[in-house]
Amino acid sequence: MAEEWVEQMQNQVNTLEKLEKYINVSDDEREAIEALDTRWGISPYFASLMDKDDPDCPIRKQVIPSMKEQVNKYGMENYLVWKENRATEEVRPDCIARQYTDRIAFTVVEICAIYCRHCFRKELVVDQDLQLRFDLDEGLAWIAEHTEIRDVLITGGDPLLLSDDKLEYLITKLREMPHIEMIRIGSRLPIVLPHRITEGLKKAIGGYHKVPVWLNTQCNHPKEITEKTAKAVYELLSCGINVGNQAVLLKGINDDVDTFRELHLKLLRTRIRPYYVFYCEPAPGIDHFRTTVEKGAELIRDAIRGHTTGLAQPMYVLATKIGKIPLMPDYYIIDKNEKEYTLRNYKGETTKIPNIPE
Repeated sequence: MAEEWVEQMQNQVNTLEKLEKYINVSDDEREAIEALDTRWGISPYFASLMDKDDPDCPIRKQVIPSMKEQVNKYGMENYLVWKENRATEEVRPDCIARQYTDRIAFTVVEICAIYCRHCFRKELVVDQDLQLRFDLDEGLAWIAEHTEIRDVLITGGDPLLLSDDKLEYLITKLREMPHIEMIRIGSRLPIVLPHRITEGLKKAIGGYHKVPVWLNTQCNHPKEITEKTAKAVYELLSCGINVGNQAVLLKGINDDVDTFRELHLKLLRTRIRPYYVFYCEPAPGIDHFRTTVEKGAELIRDAIRGHTTGLAQPMYVLATKIGKIPLMPDYYIIDKNEKEYTLRNYKGETTKIPNIPE
């Protein structure tokens, strides 16, 4: 008998008929599903979390196609080629993306448990306009030859959709390379398909080792977090895998103070450490998800800083071809002179500290 997560994938909600078993499909949703030539789909588990009658449900808006995806005023054509530095003189396998000297992204699969409409790899994973070849052994051979690489991010698609045997092979081969110090995995499965966190998976990627495995997931709204996710995260932690969150700032989904605060508080209650909030990247066809650039920093200031523990405060960044750029202005130093600084806290109260000369 197939494991539950495999059955979930075999029964992915990816047709209008299947979707109608979970929600009352709106006219706009129906039009987009029928008109757009795009890959979409949702795990039955995640589909069950959608509001049946509300098209503005934050989960529905993340996973169901929209005609707004045809608008592309601000997105870059061939964005992924630009973002992942694929048009450079360096010869790399398709599976290797590089923005830094000492770390790379190793793309091992292009399928997902859900196809996020805001995906920055939309051209590859969702719209499939970009065709790349993902050969694990080719990627491993390249990494082995490049001894300046110390940190490998395994990504996709969703890499945890690989079998336990393939994941164990991948992790083992990377750990055998003396220059590799850390392995990271990017996966939404703890959120959208927590059934995947099985004993077999824990054995494949967990355990004590001098080359640790870190996992970052993506949760964008508190409604996405259930008891199943909480249990899955605990299981990952119990086998030595730390779990962080990389949220994406999404207009109409998590760009208000109450939602943003509850998201980060609920993440901590679930033992997930907020790590990044990403400004929505300039991939094509996702204009409708973008806020102003300043919005993320304002939300961290108004929803989190001082209102709860610093554990809940992520770093707000934009990912670019030259790496991640922090987008946090200094809201707290309101005055400075030769003698002192004036600082303001989240309540508007002020205090002073000496200005120490160099």
